Order: sequence, then C-alpha cells, then structure tokens
Amino acid sequence: MSSNPSVFLLMLNGQIETGDFPEFNDLYVKYNYTFGADWAVTSGLEEGISQVCKRNTYGKGDFIWNFPLEVTFKSTNPYGWPQLVVSVYGPDVFGAAVVRGYGAVHLPISPGSHTSIIPMFVPEASSRFQKFLGWFTGRRPEYVDTNVVARGEGREVTRVRSQGHLKIKFNIVTKDMKKLGYDCTPSEQGTPTSVSSNTMGTRNQGAAAAAVRGTSGATEA
Repeated sequence: MSSNPSVFLLMLNGQIETGDFPEFNDLYVKYNYTFGADWAVTSGLEEGISQVCKRNTYGKGDFIWNFPLEVTFKSTNPYGWPQLVVSVYGPDVFGAAVVRGYGAVHLPISPGSHTSIIPMFVPEASSRFQKFLGWFTGRRPEYVDTNVVARGEGREVTRVRSQGHLKIKFNIVTKDMKKLGYDCTPSEQGTPTSVSSNTMGTRNQGAAAAAVRGTSGATEA
C-alpha cells in the first residue's frame, strides 16, 4: 500500500430507521446522494427505494422501515461533502402516489456512530385554487430534481410546509484523511449524540474537516 495516498475514503453503513407522519399511511422512502465534483462512489448503492410501510398501531404510531444504507466515497478534498437526500411518498385518496416529505442532511464528518433527525417538508401551491386543482387532479407540487432540497439556490422562491420527520442512523469510517492533512476525529469522547439536519445543513462544505464534538467509537484508518 502506498505511504502517500492521493485520495481519502468515506465509508457509510447505516439505516433509515423510523419516520413520523401522523396523517398518512402506506409510505415508502426514496433516497440518493449528492456530492461535489471531486467525489466519486467506489462501492455501494448511490440511490434506492424502500419497502411500503404501514403505521405502527401498537407503539408511537410511527413508521418503521429499518432500510439499510451502505456506500463508500473517495475524494481528494472535503469540499462538496456528500449529502443524503430523502423523499417520502404515499397514496392520496385516489390511490396515486404523491410526495409526503422532502429532506436532506450532510453525512457526519467524524468517524463513529451518529443519529440524525431530519425534518421533512413539502412544496405548497401558490394559491388556494391551484391547491384545490392539484388535489382534484392528483398532481401535487413536486420538485423535478429532488437534489434541489440539498442546495440553497432558488429555495427562497419556493413555498413549503413542514410535514413529519425521519430518523436515520449513520456509522462512519474514514481512511487516509489524516495522511492528507484532515483531522476529523472528535476532540472529546462521550456518548453518541443526535444531530438534526438543521445543524448539519448550516455547516459550510469547505469546513467539513472541522472536528465534531460529542461522538464516540471514532475509527480512522
């Protein structure tokens, strides 16, 4: 193995665990990753779709998918750090599949076990008439490119409404980042913390090599 690597690796193993959408039933999740030009997927699935899940009627009334995630990225620099983009779909009163929520979160930058709570949202029609027309025809407002939820450009002209959330578990392993001058290991050891997508979404992609506090089980090859 070369002592002077030219790329570092980011390995993810986790799962889309649960979701909370009180008004709906029979939901499924689509996911994909978006990342910068210097990143590439070396193994695993870049996108996928889960099974249809019914609401848990005996517990909290949430949806339990436990859908696995496994992917490995390589890159030469942390700019454009990968984000997980998720979309939840379910049937309307006419049986047509419509979007029930969009969300996105950066993959954790430090090795170890992490739990993220992703707040979900849906686009809103610009008028009550268009909202009624969309309900009647079964064509609700949707994004043509779901990756728009992971970008800031154009978001200010979109009307959205909060609707549910997803809980996702990440297990992160990095390789050769220290050899390339990036130290992502936590400065303090503690219990794993839950990280919301609002917190992760505000991190600058160029500062993805900064240390994150409050995680455990750090693994750096």
